[in-house]
Amino acid sequence: MKPSPLAVGLIGAGGITQAHVPAWIELGAQVTVFSHAGAAELAAEYGVSSVESLEDLLESCDIVDICTPTPTHRGYAEAALLAGKHIICEKPIALTRADADAVSALAEKVGRQAYPAHVVRFFPEYARAKSAVADGQIGTPAISRFSRVGEYPRWSAWFGDDRQSGGIVMDQMIHDLDIARWISGEVTDVYAVKSASAVGPAVTAQVILTHEGGALSYVSGVWGAPGTTFVTSFSIAGSHGVLRHDSRTDASIRLDGGTREKVGGTRPDISLGESPYLTQLREFANACAGGEPPRVSLDDGARAVELAEAANESIATGASVSVARRTAGIAA
Repeated sequence: MKPSPLAVGLIGAGGITQAHVPAWIELGAQVTVFSHAGAAELAAEYGVSSVESLEDLLESCDIVDICTPTPTHRGYAEAALLAGKHIICEKPIALTRADADAVSALAEKVGRQAYPAHVVRFFPEYARAKSAVADGQIGTPAISRFSRVGEYPRWSAWFGDDRQSGGIVMDQMIHDLDIARWISGEVTDVYAVKSASAVGPAVTAQVILTHEGGALSYVSGVWGAPGTTFVTSFSIAGSHGVLRHDSRTDASIRLDGGTREKVGGTRPDISLGESPYLTQLREFANACAGGEPPRVSLDDGARAVELAEAANESIATGASVSVARRTAGIAA
């Protein structure tokens, strides 16, 4: 007997759904869309179904994919979990660590899985960097720098309201805060500054993470003027070499190991043929079906929120903020 198609209920019809819906279709999923605006249009564009209520959506699916503005994430996540659905939620999983913990507690209580869509972990250059560091190709990480530059998100007003989006740190830089922790380990302290243009919407922020063991990560984010080219870069310096990536010049990463014996070629053999969104959703769907856990967990998503929240606190107070790792809910 042919297995039933994966039934996915997608909440939202904004820009990020243009990446999620094609990926689900590629995975053979039966997709149903609910949104307060744009659901019918999105469904018609991709040849999927739409419904007019959250209740109808929850009746139609096994997995709920939340692609809505950040302030709504906890509410939709809890509604889906209480309806017995697994959930996938766009980053950040919530606006505060307390909200993220509430979602986690409910998921555990009802026995459903929940995953944060931190898609940068699935981009080949970042996945390769993680693998290279784990394999010891640059020794122990010491100083890392991550940069992400893009146009100020003028297309939806809620992005510009820090109370709803958490600002550039929570909405944009959370990607690299997560990657820094993924690669260099747990974080103990966060210090951050932010500046805004006096003549336009441009915003820039800098976050310094101190990791257990003393490694430092410098994370830079820019929301620039209209038309700003989207650019990412990183350098990860360790005791035996440096990993570098710059999207302006190359979509892969380069290993500079000095005069040491080469561990591999200067270009890793990574393929950019598959959408990272597809890779991400495949891992999530397989996990929900009882397969291996994906490379990012709900706890990772909650920790990323905590780091971004601490950075915003540091910006507000001018002081470094301690985020010592918790053990069973108790500060280490």
